[in-house]
Amino acid sequence: MEQSIDEIIRIFLLTAGAFLVAMVWTPFLTNFLYKYKVSQQIRDKSWDGTDVPVYKKFHEHKAGTPTMGGLIVWVTAAVLTLIFNLDRGQTWLPLFVLVTTGILGAVDDILNMKGKGSIKGLGAKPKFLWLIIFSAIGAWWFFYKLGFDTIHIPAIGDFHIEAWYIPFFMVVLIGTANAVNITDGLDGLAGGLLALAFSAFAVIAFFQGQYGLAAFCATIIGGLITFLWFNINPARFFMGDTGAFALGSTLAVVALLTNSVVALIVIGFIFVAEAASSLIQIFSKKFLKRKVFISAPLHHHLQAKGWEETKIVMRFWMLGAILAVLGIAVGIIGGGAR
Repeated sequence: MEQSIDEIIRIFLLTAGAFLVAMVWTPFLTNFLYKYKVSQQIRDKSWDGTDVPVYKKFHEHKAGTPTMGGLIVWVTAAVLTLIFNLDRGQTWLPLFVLVTTGILGAVDDILNMKGKGSIKGLGAKPKFLWLIIFSAIGAWWFFYKLGFDTIHIPAIGDFHIEAWYIPFFMVVLIGTANAVNITDGLDGLAGGLLALAFSAFAVIAFFQGQYGLAAFCATIIGGLITFLWFNINPARFFMGDTGAFALGSTLAVVALLTNSVVALIVIGFIFVAEAASSLIQIFSKKFLKRKVFISAPLHHHLQAKGWEETKIVMRFWMLGAILAVLGIAVGIIGGGAR
């Protein structure tokens, strides 16, 4: 009991510490981004080379807004973890994924800034290839170093899938990273949902006795609060792929470390819905030659239907909070072997 109280205090101190550290260096980053015009290039083509009039209508006024704001979150979390929370079993792998995918996203943001590529940024194939490489390294570590080979299904039980755990890990990480990246399209949307998701997994990790992992989530939450301070509408800067890829991938790793992939689906259901809407749109346009949504992903469809940007974000946050509570219940009550 005494240890739990000490750990709760440490977790809250790390959350507050990450918030304060991020607040201190954010003005320096902001000045750098504005001075060197590290700004968002609004895309004018979709994946298939067709025009995106709905997207441009609602977002072309945001052209020139600095990107790469996600650095505030993952750099702060990485530094505080290296100084105060370097637990090999619980933080090395999520820290590795956080940094490597953050760098990958930063490269994409830089290419976007320079207007390289037909869709302004790193192409889908190079991004996917690098995500495969990073996820394969993580999967190898999980399976061979940490001994993970089990998927837990609440109310049903544990399923030992042995070496199949490696492709399972890779699918979860790549899918979550891309789902968060797709969701990052409105001011404050992805940041708020990520803060709720990491809060839920901090609770799950704590109840599992994985205090180091809970503290790691706490540093990310503190950084996200600072980011949201500046990212709510109208955004002073965007998260960029450096934040979306890093935090989406890391969220997946945290879920896998707690053996709570089912809880991840519940907690991150809005991410799932956003990604699904894009996939449905792509499939329908390619094979049925028509669109299901006015514009994809889902938040752009709602904008086209007349919803205000802030209304979409607030309602998605409310749904995200409800889903986070349900996910905590799934993760704790239906928790499996680690």
